[in-house]
Amino acid sequence: MRARDLRLFGVSMATKPLSQGSKSEKMKLKSLLLRYYPPGIMLEYEKSGELKTRSIDLLELSPGTDVSALVEEIKRAEPLITASRTEQVSLLVQRLQEKLRENSNHSFYLFKVLRAHILPLTNVALNKSGSCFITGSYDRTCKLWDTASGEELHTLEGHRNVVYAIAFNNPYGDKIATGSFDKTCKLWSAETGKCYHTFRGHTAEIVCLSFNPQSTLVATGSMDTTAKLWNIENGEEMCTLTGHLAEIISLAFDTSGNRIITGSFDHTVAVWDASTGRKVFTLIGHCAEISSALFSWDCSLILTGSMDKTCMLWDATNGKCVATLTGHDDEILDSCFDYTGKLIATASADGTARVYCAATRKCITKLEGHEGEISKISFNPQGNRLLTGSSDKTARIWDAQTGQCLQVLEGHTDEIFSCAFNYKGNIVITGSKDNTCRIWR
Repeated sequence: MRARDLRLFGVSMATKPLSQGSKSEKMKLKSLLLRYYPPGIMLEYEKSGELKTRSIDLLELSPGTDVSALVEEIKRAEPLITASRTEQVSLLVQRLQEKLRENSNHSFYLFKVLRAHILPLTNVALNKSGSCFITGSYDRTCKLWDTASGEELHTLEGHRNVVYAIAFNNPYGDKIATGSFDKTCKLWSAETGKCYHTFRGHTAEIVCLSFNPQSTLVATGSMDTTAKLWNIENGEEMCTLTGHLAEIISLAFDTSGNRIITGSFDHTVAVWDASTGRKVFTLIGHCAEISSALFSWDCSLILTGSMDKTCMLWDATNGKCVATLTGHDDEILDSCFDYTGKLIATASADGTARVYCAATRKCITKLEGHEGEISKISFNPQGNRLLTGSSDKTARIWDAQTGQCLQVLEGHTDEIFSCAFNYKGNIVITGSKDNTCRIWR
């Protein structure tokens, strides 16, 4: 079965299918698990006594997909899925289809206002389940909150300057990383609030950070023009990514954790091998500072946004530019893919956002209504809604296909610079310069 044929049914193997025969005979399927966003089935199997996992990605799945035909394609592509598993796989696919229909018309109401910090917030981030979230602040702390009650669980204290970059080690959610203007990054227990490690080595402010998907590394990006990879277990520096000529303000791992991308004020984006720290290639084409850089879910594309008013789409295998997305009248402040990588959204200082089709590179719709610059944009997990945060003190929910504004989330008294959906898409957190964050349900 050729990969090209499989794409017709939206089946792609996260790892190369194993050939039938002696190798597959040594493998035993232990369990099948659902992954709702993006749609997929996780396989847990035993090989030579070792427990391993891999995924069947169903990125093209829709409520109208022919389940029987899809299951037959899965069986042909994946030796671990035998005839005896047909019914189970069919039920899993049907459950994924049901999930795609959920939360499509969710209307949000203000649940809680949290007077979070004594100075303005810098960022908000949710854990995967949405059960708790964190806020960073100019008051030098990070706070952990219970989403259901709005209660403060822990105050993470110890930084000597602004806590600017924050993240959970999703999907696990048991650790938190904080990056500060004090040039250090700290690793904390989400359960106890205890500090595990302080990562020292940068010579200027840390402004971005990310855990790898395996939660074995944390990457930090700094105004000192370098990024560093740190070992979570022992707290040691693994390597320094050097080569940029100006500040690094954006970084992200790909889905596999094998590569990391850094965006810089030197107008370039670099792609690195995460295990060696070696630069794979540099993406050159933007003519102003980079504002965002990220991989698509299947790691085939890279999206970069810039102060030059454009986004560029790059082939992640060779570093060649495949499209320039134009139309904005001012700087691009944020950009993102939906979970499946079919849609791209851009947010601009011109007060509008745009949605593009990743395949045709054409603009599908324009989101108009904000009265100030839009600094944050993200898709809900289902991919049919967009959330934007603006300097006009509001956040908005939009229909991703039509561009219609469905809801205005009002109440903040200063600009909103951070906002996020939870994994299910039924909770929104907004963070503002008014020192509060709001929970919308």
